[in-house]
Amino acid sequence: MAMAKEEPQPRAAAAGDAADTADVDAGPGASLLLAGNRLSLDLYPGGCRRLLRLCARRTPQLLRVEFLQLSGHEDPRLLGAALAQVPRSLPHLRSLVLKGGQHWDAQGACLRGSLATLPASLSGLTRLAHLDLSFNSLETLPACIPHMRHLGALLLSHNHLAELPEALGALSALTFLSVTHNHLQALPAALGALSALQRLDLSENLLDTLPPEVGGLSSLQELNLASNRLQSLPASLAGLRSLQLLVLHSNLLVSVPAGLARLPLLVRLDLRDNQLREVPPELLDAPFVRLQGNPLGEALPGSPSPPGTPVVPGMPRLFLTSELDSFLVTPQGCSVTLACGVRLQFPAGATATSVTIRYRLWLPEPRLVPLGPHDSLLSGVLELQPHGLAFQQEVGLWLLFVPPRARRCREVVVRTLSDDSWSDLETRLEEEAPKRLWAHCQVPHFSWFLVVSRPVSNACLVPPEGTLLWSSGHPGVKVTFPPGATEEPRQVRMQVVRMAGRELRALLGEPQAAVSPLLCLSQSGPSSFLRPVTVQLPLPPGVTGLSLDRSRLHLLYRAPPAATWDDITAQVALELTHLYARFQVTHFSWYWLWYTTKTCVGGLARKAWARLRLHRVNLIALQRRRDPEQVLLQCLPRNKVDATLRRLLERYRGPEPSDTVEMFEGEKFFAAFERGIDVDADRPDCVQGRLCFVFYSHLKNLKEVYVTTALDRQAQAVRGQVSFYRGAVPEEVPEEAEAARQRKGADALWMATLPIKLPRLRRAEGPGPGQGAGLSLAPLNLGDAETGFLTQSNLLNLAGRLGPDWPAVALHLGLSYRELQRIRHEFRDDLDAQIRHMLFSWAEHQAGQPGAVGRLVQALEQSDRRDAAEEVRAILELGRHKYQDGIRRTSLAPRDLAPPGPSASRSPEPAQA
Repeated sequence: MAMAKEEPQPRAAAAGDAADTADVDAGPGASLLLAGNRLSLDLYPGGCRRLLRLCARRTPQLLRVEFLQLSGHEDPRLLGAALAQVPRSLPHLRSLVLKGGQHWDAQGACLRGSLATLPASLSGLTRLAHLDLSFNSLETLPACIPHMRHLGALLLSHNHLAELPEALGALSALTFLSVTHNHLQALPAALGALSALQRLDLSENLLDTLPPEVGGLSSLQELNLASNRLQSLPASLAGLRSLQLLVLHSNLLVSVPAGLARLPLLVRLDLRDNQLREVPPELLDAPFVRLQGNPLGEALPGSPSPPGTPVVPGMPRLFLTSELDSFLVTPQGCSVTLACGVRLQFPAGATATSVTIRYRLWLPEPRLVPLGPHDSLLSGVLELQPHGLAFQQEVGLWLLFVPPRARRCREVVVRTLSDDSWSDLETRLEEEAPKRLWAHCQVPHFSWFLVVSRPVSNACLVPPEGTLLWSSGHPGVKVTFPPGATEEPRQVRMQVVRMAGRELRALLGEPQAAVSPLLCLSQSGPSSFLRPVTVQLPLPPGVTGLSLDRSRLHLLYRAPPAATWDDITAQVALELTHLYARFQVTHFSWYWLWYTTKTCVGGLARKAWARLRLHRVNLIALQRRRDPEQVLLQCLPRNKVDATLRRLLERYRGPEPSDTVEMFEGEKFFAAFERGIDVDADRPDCVQGRLCFVFYSHLKNLKEVYVTTALDRQAQAVRGQVSFYRGAVPEEVPEEAEAARQRKGADALWMATLPIKLPRLRRAEGPGPGQGAGLSLAPLNLGDAETGFLTQSNLLNLAGRLGPDWPAVALHLGLSYRELQRIRHEFRDDLDAQIRHMLFSWAEHQAGQPGAVGRLVQALEQSDRRDAAEEVRAILELGRHKYQDGIRRTSLAPRDLAPPGPSASRSPEPAQA
């Protein structure tokens, strides 16, 4: 999407009509709005007024506009008046985008636009091939749409459509139809007349049946019917011989046609989360069928609740689509399955009267995710309203969560907000499949809920007569409470965290260093005990009480919120046995036993503490092979990088992942597009062209965005970069990506910088010479006619001579080692393609900079390729002679102009075209 430049902050409120008038009426301003054949007015205030003024002035550039974007948040009358002028003023229009969803409420949810209809005159757009009306307030399909006979793509997602008219069948050229997130309950039979339709997306609706005529969609390749209420499928679906993808998950299907197994091109059939108790044998064994979440093999009808859920005869069952955010609970009780996979069971008598329950699944945010120092988030945040509503019987809640990677000495619990404080509920895990897990708990009232993984917690109630508390995951960690330690019973909790010995030795550089498990003790009630409490910790691994050197043993103490660790060895009496160390305390905090020769142990403990909380991740920026302007940004654990790249290889291409980055759970970071490339700002998490991430180790930390550029890519490819960084958004970004990569350490602002390239737009005449290696480069003349230049043919000949020496030449040209690795990986089976890509990419990057050929000659000499350097000099010398002969013939130089001497051929500063 090309974006106008006349206002630096497109979302800012307009200063007034006078300012708009001045911008539009000015000649240069009007031309800036018209970027080639695109007119983008959706992100600017007063876009309809601007369009009306352009149409009134009959701006000649409007005749070549093929792409128009307007915001659906404009005043409806003004929007209708502006659209009425479109057929006459923009007769060549091919794409019309009238989307809402560009404004958000206080909770960050996208607001729908006000567009409810279209003027009838739009049927005169005879060339219109793409119409996007998403995120608006349409309740019926505008009458003008069926008359747009050349329409190829129609997007109607996120509206209020309850039905589609029979006249839709007149769109014979339609290849893509999207009507997701609406209220469709039935489909017209005329839908089967769309013989050219290739992709049909009807997910997130209220469909309970499909017309048999759907089997007439002979060209259909993708059909998405997920999250509807379908109980059966017509047998005519087996006639869709072109179908490749059929998505039917999250419906109420009890049977499927056996003929689906015989579709010749079908590569995926998604039947997850339905009510299938049996399927045809042909589908049961097919590798392309997904059947998770179905009660396969059950003889009797069962409850839709997860395993272990008690079945109550006669209890109503509700299945909610994503369009519905509330449901009614009566004293009879009910079993509810939400669109997000959450399940609830209200027993009979849970409420005395009928109550409307509202729900919302929030994306994780720091303010909604209370994590301890060693906790990990496993789910999104579920909000159930009304808050604080007390039930007469506890309600069963099942939350889906991502399985944690490490389960040793860790446990999964549901965390909820109660009385302005977060607490953990008693949780039971129920598994339906290896990667499909529920956390089940009983809740007395509604609030926010999320699933976390934490170190195993052991708790006990300490009575006045004393007791013993020990760790279930780490034998040997015990706390003894003597009689009289407390006057009133108080709750005490213990958590133990273990640190790997190899990490500690790598951190300290000391082979004999060792530490005990890290012990956290907390309590309710008064902060101190009346009598000292005895704590027992195991000695560090490899250390025994008979052989240890007491001068190397340190007991460290950390009291929150301080970030420092204090050495309290001299302040307590350490009692040592063969395997354990015992000491007495009067109040609780963190305790750690170290065995090391280092003297300043507190600072080392702080680094080790931080290392325990860090996650080693990589940042990835990939571009779609078919659409390089669509970029996937992902932050994922280091051990998942290779598998993820292999999975994405068919659809994406891009640079190697970044260096390993270390981040805390719940840390916020940013991604910014720089050097002439901007992110499409049509996102709620985009601030001034920069995307905000929050890293959670077990969840998918990814975003897929469109990038755009204001440069003219008809003549050249556009290179840029995406930089990931911590902290506030900087006002200026560094010129060199390499400088950003040099910064290391936890406090570094920049974490990684990865290149992005938007290829040159293809010309009608096809690629020029030298582009047979898959490069989309503008015609290159490196240098200039006066000092000599290198053409694409010269560069190709030079590339053929470099051979295995090309990495040394690339490094001397200034390419980074990471870029070399990326080129090797991308063209790993073709050495010639590696050399050509390196040389042409460097030459394109040097466009407009003086001294490029001189740097190339110098790099060849530094790489011990003087033969190639001399060849380049010979080419330059021949070019200079031709130039001098040419200006003599045209009498543009004095007769006595002498040819350049031999020294000129070695000039280190030839210019570049």
